[in-house]
Amino acid sequence: MEHPVGSSSFDRDRDRASNLPSAIRERKDIVRIRPLKGIKKRLTLANLNALLIVVWALLGAVATGSNLGMVQRLERQIQVTFFQARGSVDPPDEIIILAIDEESLNQGQLAAKDPQGYPDLTPIFQFPWQRKAYGDAIARLMSAGAKSVSLDILLTDPSRYGTEDDRELQQVLQRWGDRVTLAFAHETSQNQGIQHYLIKPHPQLLPGEQSSIHPGLINFVPDSDGRIYRLATDYRDRVLRPLGFKPIPSFAEATLNAAKIDIPPNAGEEIFYYGGTGTFPTLSFWNVLDDNNWELHRKNGTFKDKIVLIGATAETLQDFKRTPFSEMMPGVEVHANAIATLMQGRGISPLLPNPPLRGLLLFCAIVGIGLFLNRKLKTPIAQLLGAIALSAVWIAISYLAFTAAGLTVPTAIPAIAIALCGISGLATGSIREQLERMRIYRTLERYVAEPIVNEILDRHADDFQSLLKGRRVKTAILFSDIRSFTTFSLTREPEQVVAQLNTYLEAMVNAILAEGGTLDKFIGDAVMAEFGSPISHGERNDALNAIRAALGMRRELVKLQQKWRETGEEILFNGIGIHYGEAIAGDIGSSKRREFAVIGDTVNVASRVEGLTGKLFVDILITEPLYELVADAVDVVDMGAHSLKGRGDKKIRLYSLVGLKGENHEIYVQVRNALRRYLDFKKRTSGSS
Repeated sequence: MEHPVGSSSFDRDRDRASNLPSAIRERKDIVRIRPLKGIKKRLTLANLNALLIVVWALLGAVATGSNLGMVQRLERQIQVTFFQARGSVDPPDEIIILAIDEESLNQGQLAAKDPQGYPDLTPIFQFPWQRKAYGDAIARLMSAGAKSVSLDILLTDPSRYGTEDDRELQQVLQRWGDRVTLAFAHETSQNQGIQHYLIKPHPQLLPGEQSSIHPGLINFVPDSDGRIYRLATDYRDRVLRPLGFKPIPSFAEATLNAAKIDIPPNAGEEIFYYGGTGTFPTLSFWNVLDDNNWELHRKNGTFKDKIVLIGATAETLQDFKRTPFSEMMPGVEVHANAIATLMQGRGISPLLPNPPLRGLLLFCAIVGIGLFLNRKLKTPIAQLLGAIALSAVWIAISYLAFTAAGLTVPTAIPAIAIALCGISGLATGSIREQLERMRIYRTLERYVAEPIVNEILDRHADDFQSLLKGRRVKTAILFSDIRSFTTFSLTREPEQVVAQLNTYLEAMVNAILAEGGTLDKFIGDAVMAEFGSPISHGERNDALNAIRAALGMRRELVKLQQKWRETGEEILFNGIGIHYGEAIAGDIGSSKRREFAVIGDTVNVASRVEGLTGKLFVDILITEPLYELVADAVDVVDMGAHSLKGRGDKKIRLYSLVGLKGENHEIYVQVRNALRRYLDFKKRTSGSS
């Protein structure tokens, strides 16, 4: 038998008054900074950071030095990444694969239907093929000047075609055996305990006791991730030798011996993969048997001075291995990579073979890097960024050592440990800042609103009296409201109303915040937001941010509407009004509850404009003051001048927002038509009732 193998923050202007509120001035004991206590905290946190650096270094050294399975898997994954990042390199010209592939199997089956027309393909009419097929191939390859032929097929049982078939292959081996490698394999069974067997070619194929054929062990030891990294010599030394089996050269060693090629000393422990499947030149097996094709290859010298490997690549024969380059690399290609590795002395080896020494040096390196980060880089963010950069440098050096010198350097654990040193610096620095922030916060929270405290802490300002009293700002005010929400809320269960409203508000708020807007408040189902307060990025930018937020809200609502259609929920529509102008921002409220708010005519106008969206059958309306700031960047429809409630005869020109210039406005048309149908339907149903 043959076997193949949000909440609001506040203006950060620096031109603030220099005096604290009187309540603060009168309570000097509350705001007094205690330097000694602060120094002790800083020293304690610095020591903690140094201790953490030592801990990360020690853990990394122990994990690396003890060769833990998890560490090995991480390092192997890095090695896989390095191989794939490097890509394919040119393999030696001397190696060629004669593949038992799907093409050869199919060609044999086709030829079997016309035996008279393809007599030279008789040996491969049906798989398993006749031994004569391999004998004929070996004879032709040798006559064409091949250095050697290696058969990656286990010929363990007598030929199913009779003893004469075995004899034909035997005769070829008697003549060319000193240049032929046959596959040997180690197998186990569970019958009455674990039994070990050395699988050899059938005795009839071996030409006498003093056979010159080269036996080659085809077994590999997969690593913990199931991939093959090590040369087959590792299997012989780690598995067969302890079992007492007679040492057998690996398939790669036997092949090079048969080809009379010396193996360089210290060729390495692991396979240097030249690339993924198909990296080595490959020819379908049937070409060697077909007279016409063979003559062409003979004349072209296809196999002249070549090491020829015969093995299965067809998917139906299931001889595949996991490698760094492929989840399914044919076994014969793995052997090709191993042979090329030994031939060129390119085996991959660890830079530091001794694990304890490797762990010790790793400990020293990580401690040194960590202390450098801690002492040279003062801010927590700088320490983190520095650690990330040094981790990247370590990985880059490891990659260069791997690709240029064939040396493996511990990579994953050191990179992680260095990054953890940076994270420790960030964490302890952040804790230090938060402790100071908390001290100030607890001092001030009794006197001012929380958002004001946050603003002071963000900017380390010395005075906030002007903010508390109020100030004038220029800002874009956005109002959004759901159409006919009252009717919806009266006809649905409270749980459904709240759930759907929260889903809607979540999407709208995200769109506002994505463009740097400040969520001011919710008023039932309505949303109010500002752009330009507390932080202004310039009038035009603030206006554009409001425009982008409104367009984002439009897109998010369309997505929600599609989702609601699919789930059978009520389809909601909204209106958005945006106005730009001057408003007053300040600390407003009672002794029970205060909040920083924006008030004034600009707010009222924005609210009234939003109320006109339903009457004008549009979803987004912007005012002329806003439009003038962004006219060159948006497409609009002029809706004319309109009176607003509470403003007498004074009219304001409004524009329906289509979208940003240069963008596809298909969604505008879709929303406009859907909104018109919805509002018409509501009008009819309201009238009929």
